[in-house]
Amino acid sequence: MKGERRMQKQERRPTIMTLEEVARFLRLNKSTIYRMAREGTLPAWKLGNVWRFKKEAIEDWIVSSQRAHEQKLTRKS
Repeated sequence: MKGERRMQKQERRPTIMTLEEVARFLRLNKSTIYRMAREGTLPAWKLGNVWRFKKEAIEDWIVSSQRAHEQKLTRKS
């Protein structure tokens, strides 16, 4: 019972990722992630002098980017 409650609490917490973790997750160079975060292309915020990313926001960003790309392709056809 206690283990179930602990897992439910953990599932509700957002996963916060570092720049390096996002770079590995997206298979991009760290400098690309830094640039995209700085430009506002990638959902992120600065905590002190380091960038932080919500995994859920990154996953949502991937889905919306894919949709936008697919819409561009269908418009060209």
